[in-house]
Amino acid sequence: MQQNSVTPSAPRDLPTRLRDIIAAAASALETTRRTPTHVAAGHAPHFDALREAEALVLSCLGLPRSTLYTDPDRVLSSTERTHVEEWLARRCRGEPLAYLIGEREFWSLNFEVSPAVLVPRPETELLVERALCIGDALERAGNALPRILDLGTGSGAIAIALAHERPGWRVTAIERSSEALIVARRNASRHAASNLELLQGDWFGPIVDRHFDIVVSNPPYVSADDPLLGGDSLRHEPREALTPGPDALRDLHHLIDEAPRHLEHGGRLLLEHGIRQGEALRSKLVARGFAHVVSHLDLSGQERVTEGQWP
Repeated sequence: MQQNSVTPSAPRDLPTRLRDIIAAAASALETTRRTPTHVAAGHAPHFDALREAEALVLSCLGLPRSTLYTDPDRVLSSTERTHVEEWLARRCRGEPLAYLIGEREFWSLNFEVSPAVLVPRPETELLVERALCIGDALERAGNALPRILDLGTGSGAIAIALAHERPGWRVTAIERSSEALIVARRNASRHAASNLELLQGDWFGPIVDRHFDIVVSNPPYVSADDPLLGGDSLRHEPREALTPGPDALRDLHHLIDEAPRHLEHGGRLLLEHGIRQGEALRSKLVARGFAHVVSHLDLSGQERVTEGQWP
């Protein structure tokens, strides 16, 4: 059932001093977080309203973080306060801070983001961790440098993180959306990912006859009728990157079915998924013929990534 609630708006007539404006913004953000739609959307337990308010205000004004210590009593002009009010109002309506700022940190790297791509989330770093662990093991065993495939790359965060960490590896990333691919290409250029190949297409379409040692993906896995999609936290992000339709497992199952055609013998498939989907995916992987099927927990202790090895 959809909940009826009114999202708090940003306070009008903000104070004039920088430190006071940040305090007022933090209060507004904390109040917003406690509304039913935001609680239902599952804010991370480590949400820090003050830290977010600092990032919002400083980015809005184009000020370095050091200003908090060197000039906390800086008086803002009426134009600057109006600008902050506009940003804060948008954030209180659920627009991701990353879209306002235009970037998000992932794997200690800054990535450009826009409404054309999902905002990279900390839990997705688990995919990077597992791929690095598996690839390093392949190298230690005397195999050739790993070939990695990232499906549905979006901003390119996963693929670029891997390419940045292991410059000798060959990384290929595929994205269907032309707008998202533009963002990914800019991020690849920003991080000088010369060992990354970016292709446009639908899942395995552009690499019909190619094989990889590791395939990773963070595909859409939210059901189209999930009320969270209508909440303030997700409604600003690209819907096609969040949901495959009424069947939340559709794309995950498709990847499991098709991956063996593109995996080397002993290759691994790594999939991010919803916290209640691990058991179903383990069963699907085993039924498809994968071995060593296991799910990994994210930092909150929830099953987030499931992997299997093709014999």
